[in-house]
Amino acid sequence: MNKEILYKNIWSSETIAEAQQMSGPILIVGVSGFIGAALYYTLSSLRPDVYGCSRNPFQSWRLIDAKPESLITCDISDFNSVRQVIEKFKPQTVINLAAYGAYSRQVDTEKIHQINYIGTLNLLRMLAEVGCVAYIQTGSSSEYGINCSAPKETDITIPNSDYATSKLAASNLITYYGKVLNFPCVNLRLYSIYGPWEAKDRLIPALIQAGLKGDYPNFVDKNIARDFVYIDDCTAAIVRASSSICYSNPGISINIASGKKTTLEELALLAKDIFKIEKDPVFGKMTNKKWDLQNWYGNPQLAKDLMNWQTQTDLADGLKSYFEWQRAASTTQQFVVIPKKEQKISVIIACYRDAQAIPIIHQRLTEVLSQTGYDYEIIFVNDASPANDEKVISLLCRKDSHVIGISHSRNFGSQSAFISGMEIASGDAVVLMDGDGQDPPELIARFIEHWEKGYDVIYGRRVKREAPLYMQFFYKLFYRLFHYLAEIQVPVDAGDFSLMDKKVVTHLLSFAETDIFLRGLRAWVGFQQIGVDYIRPERLFGVSTNNFMKNIWWAKKGIFSFSTKPLVYIQVLGVMMFLFTFFLGLYYLINYYLNPEEPHVQGVMTIVMLLLGIGSVLIISVSIIGDYIGKIIEEVKARPKFIRNKLLINGNEYQNEQEINKIIERRKRKF
Repeated sequence: MNKEILYKNIWSSETIAEAQQMSGPILIVGVSGFIGAALYYTLSSLRPDVYGCSRNPFQSWRLIDAKPESLITCDISDFNSVRQVIEKFKPQTVINLAAYGAYSRQVDTEKIHQINYIGTLNLLRMLAEVGCVAYIQTGSSSEYGINCSAPKETDITIPNSDYATSKLAASNLITYYGKVLNFPCVNLRLYSIYGPWEAKDRLIPALIQAGLKGDYPNFVDKNIARDFVYIDDCTAAIVRASSSICYSNPGISINIASGKKTTLEELALLAKDIFKIEKDPVFGKMTNKKWDLQNWYGNPQLAKDLMNWQTQTDLADGLKSYFEWQRAASTTQQFVVIPKKEQKISVIIACYRDAQAIPIIHQRLTEVLSQTGYDYEIIFVNDASPANDEKVISLLCRKDSHVIGISHSRNFGSQSAFISGMEIASGDAVVLMDGDGQDPPELIARFIEHWEKGYDVIYGRRVKREAPLYMQFFYKLFYRLFHYLAEIQVPVDAGDFSLMDKKVVTHLLSFAETDIFLRGLRAWVGFQQIGVDYIRPERLFGVSTNNFMKNIWWAKKGIFSFSTKPLVYIQVLGVMMFLFTFFLGLYYLINYYLNPEEPHVQGVMTIVMLLLGIGSVLIISVSIIGDYIGKIIEEVKARPKFIRNKLLINGNEYQNEQEINKIIERRKRKF
C-alpha cells in the first residue's frame, strides 16, 4: 500500500514552512482522533520532535504506522497524569484536540465535562506553571448553540447540549488565561471538519462509503445545513495559529469555517454527480438528533483578518480527494470498527501448529466482536510452533490493527502462552481460547452477556466432546476426580476457554508461581462465576497435540497444584498398613503361645506378596511425594514462565527484548 496516498496532505509551501518553524517539542493531545492523527502524520513527516498522547494511543487503528516512542498514554482529566507528561517531555507547542461528546454514542455527561473542561484546565494549569510558547485549544461551533447562523466570535452564545456547554466553558478558560494571565493560548472554533481517518459512522465517510456502492446513506431533513471544512485546511489553521494569534491576541476565539451554507440536499446532489449515482436521494430516513440545528454555518472573517487564513479546498474537491483516499485505504480500513461502548475486550489465542485455523478463527472472531459494540483486540500467541503460525499471524497484524502477535523462544505450553498474552492485554475483559478451533468464537457473545450482568468469570462448560468414547470417559473422570480432590470448588468439565474481568486478570498476573494451572487458579481467586454449556468440536485441521500420557501429565499438574489430599491419603494408608501389621503380628504371637505344637514357619507366598504390596505402595507414595518436591524445586528456581522472541503490533515487528518491554510498558502506562 502506498503510504504517500494514505498520509498525503495539500498544505501550501507556506504552511509547510510555518510547520517547520513551530517551537518544539510539539505535543498533540487527542492524537487518536482523526484530526489529531492527520496532524501527527503530517508534522512527523516534517520534523522529529512531534509527540501524540491520548488515553489509548496504542489501541488506535489510526495510529497503526505511528512511531511507538512518540506515543504517550495520558488521561488529561487526571492532573497528576498531565503533570508527569508535561514535566517529562516539556512541550513548547501544545495542540489540544481531545474531546468527548461530539458523537451521538458518547453520552456520559460526567465524562463530557471531565475531558472537555477539566482536561483543558489541567493542561493550562500545568503549562502555565512550566511554561510553553503556544497552546491551541480546538473548540467547537457547538459553543454558539442556538445562535448558529453565521455568528461572529463576539455574538451571544446559547449552548444547547452538555457538549456545547463544556466546550464553551473551556473557551472561557482560554479567555481568562490569555486576556488576564497573558498566557499564549487561542481557541479555534471548528465547524464540520471532514477528511481522511474520520470515523465511518460520520456523515461524510458514510456518504463516500455509500457512493462507492452507487448509493446514499440514510439522511435526516434535507434542509439541515452545515459548514464543511476539509481537514487539511483545518490543520493548516492550527499551524498558523501557533505562530500568530497565540502571541498577538492571546485568549481569543476564532471561527474555523468556510462561511458557506451547504444543505443535505445540496450535499447529496453533489455526491450524485461525483460518484455517478443513478437514483435520486431520499431524505427523512433518520430522525434529527436532539441538538440538530437547521442553518449551522460560520463567519470566517476574523480568521481572515487576524490570521490571513481561509479555506482553500471547496467541498467538491474535498469530496473527490477524500474519495481517492478512501479507495486507497480500503484495505487498511476493512477491519475498522467504531465501538458504541466504552469498554474493551481482549481475546488471547494460544497457537501451536494452528496455521491453517488462525485465519478462520480471526474471521469468526472479527464477525462476533464487531457486533458486540465493544472495542477489541485479538492477541495470537505463537508458542514456538514448528509450522508457519508466525507468518500467518504477521500477515494478519499488517492487515488488521486489532491483531497483536507474540512469538515465544521455545514451546512453554498453553498456560504460559495465556499469561504472556494477559500481560499485554489492555481490555476490560479478557477471553482465553485455543487456536485449533475447538473453542467456538460464537460463544463469546454469551460470555459477554453474563459479564454485562455482573459476573466476573464466565467459563465454557464442555457438556459433550466430539472425540472417541474412551477419551470422553477419561476427560469426565479427570474433572470429577479433580473436583473431588481439590481443596477449592473447581467446576467440572471447564477448560481454559473463558472470559475474565480485568480485576480477575490483575490478580492472576500477581501470582509468583511458575508452574501454573489457570483453570484451577481461576477458581481459586473466587469472584462471581458462572458456566456456559457448549459442545466442544474437533480441531479444524490436523490432529490433537495431546496424547494419553500428556493428558496424564495434565491431570497430575492440576491435582498436585491444588490439592494436598494425596499426601493425606498416603498417611492414612501408612497408618492402616501399620495397624494391619500390628494386629497380624499380635495374631501370630498369640497363636504361637496358644498352639506351641503347630509348625509356624510357613506361608512364604504370603510374605512375598506382602513385601511386593508394601514395596509398591512405598514406591507410589515416594513418587507422589517426589512430584510435590519437584513442584517445590520448580518454584524455588523462579525461572520465567516464558521468553518472548518477537512482538508484532501495529504492523511493526520487535525482536529486541528491551524494545518489547518498552512497548508493553507504554501500553500499560497511565501517566
